[in-house]
Amino acid sequence: MGYRLFLLILMAFALALGGLPAEAQPTHSFSPGPRSPVSPAPQADRDENLTLDQAVEVALRNHPLIRMAISGREMVDAQLREAQGGYWPLFQFSEIFTYSNNPVFVFGSLLEQSRFGPQNFNIDSLNNPSPLPNFRTALILKMPIFNQLETQTRVDQARIGQEQAEKQQDQVEQQVRLEVIRNYFGVLVAEGKRQVAAEAVKMVEAEAGRIRDFYETGMVVQADLLAAEVQLSEFRQQEIDAAGEVITMYAALNTALGLPTQAPQKVAGRLAEKNFALPGMEDLVQSALTRRPDYVRAGLSVRVQEKRVRGAWGQYLPRVDVFSTYGISGRDLTSGSSDYALGAGLTYNFFDRTRSAKLDQARAAQLMASAEQEHLSNQIRLEVVRAYQQCVSARERLSLAAKAVGQARETLRIVQDRYQEGLTTITEVLRAQTAFVRTRQNLLRARYDYYLGYAQVLIVTGQLTDVQPFVS
Repeated sequence: MGYRLFLLILMAFALALGGLPAEAQPTHSFSPGPRSPVSPAPQADRDENLTLDQAVEVALRNHPLIRMAISGREMVDAQLREAQGGYWPLFQFSEIFTYSNNPVFVFGSLLEQSRFGPQNFNIDSLNNPSPLPNFRTALILKMPIFNQLETQTRVDQARIGQEQAEKQQDQVEQQVRLEVIRNYFGVLVAEGKRQVAAEAVKMVEAEAGRIRDFYETGMVVQADLLAAEVQLSEFRQQEIDAAGEVITMYAALNTALGLPTQAPQKVAGRLAEKNFALPGMEDLVQSALTRRPDYVRAGLSVRVQEKRVRGAWGQYLPRVDVFSTYGISGRDLTSGSSDYALGAGLTYNFFDRTRSAKLDQARAAQLMASAEQEHLSNQIRLEVVRAYQQCVSARERLSLAAKAVGQARETLRIVQDRYQEGLTTITEVLRAQTAFVRTRQNLLRARYDYYLGYAQVLIVTGQLTDVQPFVS
């Protein structure tokens, strides 16, 4: 009874240990770090304006893609622990009750229970025994000594998977930074357009007032007054559209931050004049092929398939296992006789048609991964060229847009003076006003494109690791 009680207590302890959550069990050096907490949404009464650095910080805590990347890392860490479990023995407990009158069962069970006696040699009892109950309690230990490189292959692939998860998280963080930059400065552009529209409305209101005075004194015809009022109506429509765009861009910014779209925000910053340092094309391509997380992950995928080929070769090797059992057999749970067994086994498959097929699959997967890496390399080169040219074009357009604003301002001043002297028509004045407003809006868009173009260069080369170049 003492042995069986000991085994039952041992089983209960094993069940309790196995039921512990992962956080309560011992961890290893490869376990993931603490999950970043999700920051609350900004309060409605916050007084501080949101800077670009703060926006990125909030996004890196709250964005769903970041949480997905962290969960992906936790998953591969668990896969590594699962793979490393193949190095450890398998410890099992079993309790089996059998009630039978099978002659072989009865004969063997009596021997196991140490109850076999001379009376059991009776021919009639051997051929037609009475039913016998048997409680079999057992502890079973199995240990793989060499399992055809299966465990080693899984561990190597899981460790490479950890590196891939780190690069995936790095890539997601860079994508989140780009999304924040796009929408943060998109808010500033929208607010700038609203300001331009508001100033245009004031300018035309003042112009329409002067024309009304001229009309009342008979200096201009009614058509001039009507044309000015139409222009004023158009600029007011632009002001309304700009106000709606501001609200939309704030909603887009909140989405990029991982916050509700209606969360109150107020950005701090401006689209200041910048002259971003742009390296040469070859340097950018080399940086992309060295630092881009997706390209590094493609190289790691090739290594994973190399490990798969090695594991497939392992199927041609023997398998060695050892085992041990300790059991108690009795007619009830309070009695019985114990026994044990130790053993080892070697298994070798002389003929297995699936081995060659698995090896061919692994080799094909390796070639496919290499081809995908080469294709990605070509795509990266193309993306670098495109981003570089777009950034250069944006810089040149920005220079032209800045000059155009000054020219349009001077043109408007000259045309207004000529109109007041009666040397030109209201049509020229309205055209000059429209051109001035359009050039100011074009300047905002060109500066935004330049910012975004440089950010695109950084992300396609794997260098968008911070936002300091964009901070005013």
